[in-house]
Amino acid sequence: MAAVPASAQKVVVKMATLAPKGSAWHLILQEMGERWKEASGGKVSLILYPGMVAGDDADVVRKMRLGTLNAALLTSVGLANVDRSILALQVPMMYDSYEELDYVLDRMSPKLRSEYEKKGFVVLNWADGGWVHFFTQSPVHTPEDMKALKLFSWAGDNEAIELWKAAGFNPIPLPSTEISTALKTGLVSSLSTTLQAAVIFQWYDAAPNMTDLKWAALLGASVISKSTWNKIPETLRPALLAAAQEAGRKMRKTIRASGPGEIQAMKKRGLNVVHLDTAEAAVWRKAAEELYPRIRDRIVPARAFDDALNYRKAYRKEISAAPGK
Repeated sequence: MAAVPASAQKVVVKMATLAPKGSAWHLILQEMGERWKEASGGKVSLILYPGMVAGDDADVVRKMRLGTLNAALLTSVGLANVDRSILALQVPMMYDSYEELDYVLDRMSPKLRSEYEKKGFVVLNWADGGWVHFFTQSPVHTPEDMKALKLFSWAGDNEAIELWKAAGFNPIPLPSTEISTALKTGLVSSLSTTLQAAVIFQWYDAAPNMTDLKWAALLGASVISKSTWNKIPETLRPALLAAAQEAGRKMRKTIRASGPGEIQAMKKRGLNVVHLDTAEAAVWRKAAEELYPRIRDRIVPARAFDDALNYRKAYRKEISAAPGK
């Protein structure tokens, strides 16, 4: 039998995401799939598996390595299963604004992409889920208040679990698929999550207090296995990558803009927003920064941590030197 020319082969990309069906992330990925189909003349098609049907991020990364899945929109937890350098963008209270975060990510991106490609994953776009806040079953103003609660922690992230314990907190490691049940049964009484995730999964029903503190931004990325990417004709890849990057920009813009609306929607349904005064916010910042020596090299590779910190310093120097500052 004659070999089928590579240009005639069709590539089906099976992509998983924790994002639920119908969420902004899912809808934007659907749009990206349509653009891929159009740009490739039908040679590349995208099948989506939303809403944890393929498991949590750790399961998805494992299945990508096995070849049963080809791509995924991963949170930083899943990305860290491949390379932990991404966690430099998610150090608690290191970044004060999206502008600061984007400045650092833009400068670290080439090196991050290179590291993921070496390990068999091609980064299609960067995304994020907005700022992470604490949702709790009793109001939390200070770290001491949080220490009295049982805090959800991602199962398998042993270094982070040990760090929480060392700082005096009570982490309860579980798969993300079990958060709702754990909150309802009292197995956990607090979690850190984004506004949209709290709304979509209705976690705020069982944890109706939100501490008004930007703990960190939840980073993420759409990735595809290098073996699958290489099956796509080289002439088609630039158009597919451009469509993916546009999808990433749209995700970031959409999710970030939705924050205030998400809070108002939850408040109408009983959410209590715990506002912090200047002194309480300073206590949280001090507690976070005291963890940095333990985070550096133990959680985040030292090189990546130092790079992120240096880029952040450069950004703040540029801002302070700008006219009118």
